[in-house]
Amino acid sequence: MSNCCSDKACELEALRLRQASMLKVVLGINAAMFMVEFWAGLISGSVSLLADSLDMLGDAMVYGFSLYAVAESQRTKALSALFKGIIMAAFGLFALGQVIYKLSVPHVPAFEAIGVVGLIALTANGFCFMLLWRHRADDINMSSVWLCSRNDIIANVSVIAAAVGVWLSGASWPDLVVGVAIAGLFLKSAFTVLSGSVRELRRAQA
Repeated sequence: MSNCCSDKACELEALRLRQASMLKVVLGINAAMFMVEFWAGLISGSVSLLADSLDMLGDAMVYGFSLYAVAESQRTKALSALFKGIIMAAFGLFALGQVIYKLSVPHVPAFEAIGVVGLIALTANGFCFMLLWRHRADDINMSSVWLCSRNDIIANVSVIAAAVGVWLSGASWPDLVVGVAIAGLFLKSAFTVLSGSVRELRRAQA
């Protein structure tokens, strides 16, 4: 009799367990970092930190959806990815709204807070990125999760750049530019995830 571990069903179950364990870890990290960045963004008046904190919150929700979808059908995974895309788009639009508000109420944010919190967030997301790397091509569910993590790294580096820009210029425009860039990244990723989920749904129905 063949060993269970040589059976395809057993291999899939083992993969799902690894995915679920990893998703719980990155969900916890992102939820904690959302609270840290959101508080720091409010205190410092930084649009880039607020936008990045919303990214963290969105990712925590995305990981929650992904955790649910790990053991589900391909159609359910595609639906989960669809919800993720909608969440990304919503936060992208909210971040743009914050930029518009800050333009109407000018304020120079505290570059020290932006830089320090940005470095903490980059470290946290770098760890998440390493955990997600091996699962990036597992399926549409994990692919969308990895895309979120990759975007986090880009956003964190941009936040640190905003801190340097505010420090050098003594103005708020570097923070606003990064806020717009992060919002654009949200919207671009949302389009990618939504397009992929629609393709998967069509394939599942066929």
